[in-house]
Amino acid sequence: MISDHRISLYDETNFEAEADLQLKNRMNKQKKTIRILKHLLLAVGYGLLGVLIALVVVYLKSAASGPDLKPWHNVELDGDFTAAGSAQMASLDAYLDLEEGLFKQLREEVYDRIDPEGRRRFNRFNQGSVCDPTDPTMYPVNWNRTFVLPADNPRAGVLMVHGLSDSPYSMRAMAQLLSRQGFLVVGLRLPGHGTAPSGLAYATVDDFTAAVRLAAREVHSSLGDGIPFYIAGYSNGATLAINYTLSALQSGDMPLPDGLMLVSPAVGVSPVAALAKWQRRLAVVPGLGKLVWNSIHREYDPYKYNSFAVNAGDQISRLTGQNDSLISTLDQGNGVVGFPPVLALQSVADATVSTPAVVDRFMRHLAPNGHQLVIFDINRQAEAEAFLTTDFRGQIEPLMNNDSWPFAVTLVTNRDAETRELVARSKGAGSSVISEEPLDMAWPDGVYSLSHVALPFPPDDPVYGLSPDPSSDGIHLGRVEPRGEKNLLAVPVSSFMRLRCNPFFDYLETRLLRFLELEDTEN
Repeated sequence: MISDHRISLYDETNFEAEADLQLKNRMNKQKKTIRILKHLLLAVGYGLLGVLIALVVVYLKSAASGPDLKPWHNVELDGDFTAAGSAQMASLDAYLDLEEGLFKQLREEVYDRIDPEGRRRFNRFNQGSVCDPTDPTMYPVNWNRTFVLPADNPRAGVLMVHGLSDSPYSMRAMAQLLSRQGFLVVGLRLPGHGTAPSGLAYATVDDFTAAVRLAAREVHSSLGDGIPFYIAGYSNGATLAINYTLSALQSGDMPLPDGLMLVSPAVGVSPVAALAKWQRRLAVVPGLGKLVWNSIHREYDPYKYNSFAVNAGDQISRLTGQNDSLISTLDQGNGVVGFPPVLALQSVADATVSTPAVVDRFMRHLAPNGHQLVIFDINRQAEAEAFLTTDFRGQIEPLMNNDSWPFAVTLVTNRDAETRELVARSKGAGSSVISEEPLDMAWPDGVYSLSHVALPFPPDDPVYGLSPDPSSDGIHLGRVEPRGEKNLLAVPVSSFMRLRCNPFFDYLETRLLRFLELEDTEN
């Protein structure tokens, strides 16, 4: 018995020792596995970091090796309006006086310093060229500057605000329409615009908003008691109109407009715009000065910059962020109460701004108050639609089928897939009932959609129209059709293919007048 007990104790001791050994082995294997995983993860991490660094280096090298910068890319025009100087700016007349000096500086610092290489027929900054907006023989009015269309006894007043990188010219046709209706019209030139592309390397959202507030006070104070005051904006100008109105609602110390008319509002932009500030900061590194620019192109457009400063993307990102914050503050669950009636006009096909964001980030947050959204569809004739990469039905159907929107919706679209003729399908706010109105309009040959840059320009626009006045000596950009070998042009071919005018501008006018409850006195 004693012997058996000793054997049993020995076996148990052996078993425990063996178990300890197995446990140690397992732990050692786990530690080895963890060490291998750590080394593997470090290797992957270093590899990814190396790839990222390589991509950054390639990007920086590519950016630094772009087209040469010209005087209009480098000049710093210090005579422009700024938010810091707005406290000393008592009136719009003072703004115009400052602008006069700014354009004199532009002449001295850019036009008078063009080298022989820049003295070309299609250079906006070459005095006397076919696209020089300061040449009165070709362009009787320089629409790059703030304009005022007075009215003896105005029935209303309207401030018109253009988009990013363009000029008051984009509001010209709408301004002239409302002027003929007896409106006092002010078309504001935003800081950094209408001069040289370098202006947008320095202008800030605070400069933009300060200028809009000054002009809005001026228009409102020029009207008698009870006379309506409106703001109309295109693209970034529409976003500024929204910002002004939200700020007026919040502060209570600025005149609230009686309505907003918004064309292609830049309510939502690419998230990449938020990264622009980091690229701009890298531009201070010696040799990386071209990082100031998102794109560098020849300047042949008399009323719009073709080169685009990254700072501009940063500023529009900041502006849309401000608006989101204001809406979040003012919308307490029932929509933004007190926001004046809105008419928004938008193409469903828009490569510049997000069409769904007009609803998701703005209009659905408004309390019902007569708001209207007009959407221009793509050309749905079967032969045209077959060549398109998307049909946008995923955006349109939820918009037309939702019966809880606090705004009315109109879709301008083909009557059916067999015709280019158009109808307007409409439903009221909070309604699912759709009515149809025939329109005496049809898609022109070869046009498959509108575009962001098309909506505010009529088809006979002298610069951007499909059928401009042939007697005009200025440049016609609406029908440029270059032919030759591919990849040879220094100018992107896509810029020529993009529709620059609105063949349905008559309907836009009709909706403007209807929104303003005006009868067209021209007919």
